[in-house]
Amino acid sequence: MYTAHPITIVLVNDEHFMPMAAALLKSIQVNHHSGEPIEVYMVSDGISKSSKKRLEKTVVKDGFSIIWKDISEAIPSDVKLPIDKTTFPITVYARYFMAHYLPKDRERALFLDTDMIVRKEISQLWHTDLGENIVAAVQDPRIKTFDNNWSGIKNYAELGLPGNSPYLNAGLYLVDLVKWEKEAIGRKVMKTVEANVKFADYPDQYGSNIVLYGKWKKLDSGWNHFASEAHEDPQLIHFTSRKPMYTTYEYSKVYQEEFFKYLRMTEWRDFKPIGESARYIQKLRKILDKVKTMFR
Repeated sequence: MYTAHPITIVLVNDEHFMPMAAALLKSIQVNHHSGEPIEVYMVSDGISKSSKKRLEKTVVKDGFSIIWKDISEAIPSDVKLPIDKTTFPITVYARYFMAHYLPKDRERALFLDTDMIVRKEISQLWHTDLGENIVAAVQDPRIKTFDNNWSGIKNYAELGLPGNSPYLNAGLYLVDLVKWEKEAIGRKVMKTVEANVKFADYPDQYGSNIVLYGKWKKLDSGWNHFASEAHEDPQLIHFTSRKPMYTTYEYSKVYQEEFFKYLRMTEWRDFKPIGESARYIQKLRKILDKVKTMFR
């Protein structure tokens, strides 16, 4: 059991997805009964002061705190981000440099995508024995292995990697920060994506699967259950693709209602699903931000 520090959670978020972050944090709080303190390090990509206050009002109390970090301080200045061909925002790379903006005494951190809700006790995940592994994660339920012809590691053979290697999903990482930093995992991921960019459909996930090959522990699939898949009682629901905050959400209505159950406990309780135009505008903004950053 790991008890050296508070449960340390890292999220990266922007103004548009604040309802998602609020529901996620409230779901963690509601289902947390171990009494262990939780510290959330929220990397902000343009989150307004008013939204920060609303989130703090939603969850901050004794034993549950939020520490804000700006995206500008999340990636070391000497790190060159890969110029990939996708529409994913550059903020996806912030998870790979957690040790750069977390307190230096932290030996472990849990990264979560914000499009999730947690249905069980988070301390069960936090206390996972990593053994000699650097990371614990869940095998991606759709891609599954490197040799997946849809979006696996398409050049796995050229890289000398077995095609049947399990392929992790990068939406959840439980990280041994000491080992992570010692092996410079973040920098290796950036270099791997840059060197193989034409194969990197999901750029950071592509790079992390190669760099972390043989160095990660497979968690129970319920800890990163996709809303599009069937599962009796998952510990965590991951809303990949369309989010439950959109009118075009098309997966389990039960999971969508669960999302709104937690959202109604927050300062976003009156939020109503929004249409495609808002989603497209958000995506366009992120693409423009990415282009500006990459070509500075």
